[in-house]
Amino acid sequence: MPPGYDSSRLKRIAIIGCGGAGKSTLSRELGKSLDLPVVHLDRVFWKPGWERISREAFIAEQLEIMAQPRWILDGNYGSTMDLRLQAADTIVFLDLPTHVCLWGAVKRYLQYRQGSRPDMTEGNRERLSLEYLSFIWRYRRDKRPGILEKLEGLEGEKGIVVLPTRGAVRDFLQEGLLPPPQPDYPLPSPPPMRGREL
Repeated sequence: MPPGYDSSRLKRIAIIGCGGAGKSTLSRELGKSLDLPVVHLDRVFWKPGWERISREAFIAEQLEIMAQPRWILDGNYGSTMDLRLQAADTIVFLDLPTHVCLWGAVKRYLQYRQGSRPDMTEGNRERLSLEYLSFIWRYRRDKRPGILEKLEGLEGEKGIVVLPTRGAVRDFLQEGLLPPPQPDYPLPSPPPMRGREL
């Protein structure tokens, strides 16, 4: 932890990033080290049998969680991401390369294909579809620019951590490299966009 930084100020953390980037694993580790309750949005969004919760109910569930003083919320769900970014005091963006995320998704499927992973609703057997792999493949082109734009707009207001490699994630966990709520370093510049793609 940087000298003079009070980790007790980290009370509401939103973890975002591409599928397969390791959001749930990071959130569990952070929850342990900071003694914060962790909520995996996949467990909120998916009912048993892979039935989706309604948008209204999904928003209501998140608002109830975010009304609490301390939490870690892990998950993308772009349609409601702004709610979490505004409520969080710290945002962690796992900005890993596409091939790393693809391998993460495949590895997770192989590990949990006979059952449910820890961050998923019980009874929902792990699955891996071409649609999901395609989402991961297009993420840096279709989703990342909009996310970086959102984070740029929150600079100076939130603590923002961008982790571009697995090594950076390990260092972050091992050394507690959490910046203060007003970062004094630039975010990665998003590539040119043709209109809003998020």
